[in-house]
Amino acid sequence: MNSEPQDINTMREQLRTLDAEFDREMRSRGFDPVQAENVALPSHLAALYGERERIKAELEELTERENQ
Repeated sequence: MNSEPQDINTMREQLRTLDAEFDREMRSRGFDPVQAENVALPSHLAALYGERERIKAELEELTERENQ
């Protein structure tokens, strides 16, 4: 049994949650979320950003594998 579709859905949900948290945290600190790649982020925001990027990369890899 292949669990990749379930893994992909779980990761997409995690990513949506992290995106929303990151957006809230950025705005609460006076940043525009689109600036994330252009500003030095405080450690908490940098950790959220890193986690988002990790999940995006894993999700892309799983999606590519599923499409092959």
